Amino acid sequence: MEDVATFASRGLDLLGSLFLFVIGVLVIAGIILFIIDVNQTSNAVHRNYPVIGRFRNLFSRLGEFFRQYFFSQDREEMPFNRAEREWVYEVCEEGKDVVPFGSTKVLSPGTPIFANGLFPRLEEEHETLPAFIIGPQTPHPYAPKSFFNISAMSYGSLSKPAIQALSHGASMAGCWLNTGEGGVSPFHLEGECDIIYQLGTAKFGARNEDGTLNEEKLRKICENHHIRMVEIKLSQGAKPGKGGILPADKVTKEIAEIRGIPEGKAAISPNRHVDASNPEELLDLIDQVRRVSERPTGLKMCIGNPAPILEFLEAIQKRGKESAPDYIVVDGGDGGTGAAPLPLIDNTGLTVRESLPLMDDLLREHGLRDRVALVASGKLITSADVAWAFCAGADLVNAARGFMFSLGCIQALKCDQNTCPTGVTTHNKRLQRGLNPSNKAVRVKNYVQNIQKEVEMIAHACGVEGPRELQREHLMVIQSSGRSKPFNQVWDRSRYN
Repeated sequence: MEDVATFASRGLDLLGSLFLFVIGVLVIAGIILFIIDVNQTSNAVHRNYPVIGRFRNLFSRLGEFFRQYFFSQDREEMPFNRAEREWVYEVCEEGKDVVPFGSTKVLSPGTPIFANGLFPRLEEEHETLPAFIIGPQTPHPYAPKSFFNISAMSYGSLSKPAIQALSHGASMAGCWLNTGEGGVSPFHLEGECDIIYQLGTAKFGARNEDGTLNEEKLRKICENHHIRMVEIKLSQGAKPGKGGILPADKVTKEIAEIRGIPEGKAAISPNRHVDASNPEELLDLIDQVRRVSERPTGLKMCIGNPAPILEFLEAIQKRGKESAPDYIVVDGGDGGTGAAPLPLIDNTGLTVRESLPLMDDLLREHGLRDRVALVASGKLITSADVAWAFCAGADLVNAARGFMFSLGCIQALKCDQNTCPTGVTTHNKRLQRGLNPSNKAVRVKNYVQNIQKEVEMIAHACGVEGPRELQREHLMVIQSSGRSKPFNQVWDRSRYN
């Protein structure tokens, strides 16, 4: 007993000494910080409230985490609320896709509601719709197997295991995977899915030193039969009017080799293609890419001023319909997966809710709607979002951030800092360990298949055979009075003249 008492006494003495040591260190640290804060002149709060003022920064950083879990309501968060994220998580796990006790959605002005039909068709009455073909006049036309596909996310902005999971998941689901502007990486090709090669303004992977197109490099890339289309990116929703940005700490040796740029130096693409400064030059570039690649060739853009779009469409009419891009991807102007300056994310470019029906109208007015496939992109992550896009004029729908959620993204907003806690957007090997490509690929497949199932369910409820038969009259829009009106009566194209 005496030994136990002695041991306990020594333990308490040690803990007491350790406690006093820690207190001493904290006091010394506090004195040092006090002296620093009082004498510095760059931060007024720290100078006026030495030491204590530093807690403001700590609480500010912790706030974003506490708000997400404890304070924000299910439909309050931005850019995606908890209800949207949880829905994606559920369908990716093949969990329940039903909810009890009614909707929690707030029917504020502008909210879309689908107009279900009085006599929807029975299951056995549905007919198989013909395949949708893009670029039928090209040597290698493309018939997408899925109307819902993975939007542009480059290897660099996303991690290696994230791209691997998307590639294998896309193959399992039968959808396409867009490479993003960072070029075709081995990890995009790993799952042997359909690939859309995006040519950004820097033309990574197929560029000359002066930023023009290197035909030989493009031809070699397109020798791979998994490359099904080429997409010339003019702009994207995260930063319309500004080129892509990949921070220097993300430009590893491997990424530098794929893109053809210096290692460890920020990859900043120019604002536009150096060889496309007007509609005629853009049509020349489309023709060059299509001729060399022998693939359907399209454009991706975030719409702002409609006037340049009109000039471009008029140039197509003069040159002939065959000169038109085979498809156009309309991106929303309210941000995306790319890191971008806040003024551009918040204040530049039309949202897809406005730009998609506008582009649909412009193509119809110029007699090009049957020639050019229209793809919607921009915050369309739920089945209702996708169905809305078909009502507004889309032939196909792309998503990026929805697939990031399928990979485990928790909207930590650390995409540009190389500290993503789920391994989706970081090149830190320790953080990447949390992302297993094998099981995440299954989640990607589940996400696509559940979107397909539910969008078709909405289409059938509206009394049509499939998503591409949805029209504007199938969509009701809540007005300020609280009542709704059909979208074809609410939408006024003349406001853009």
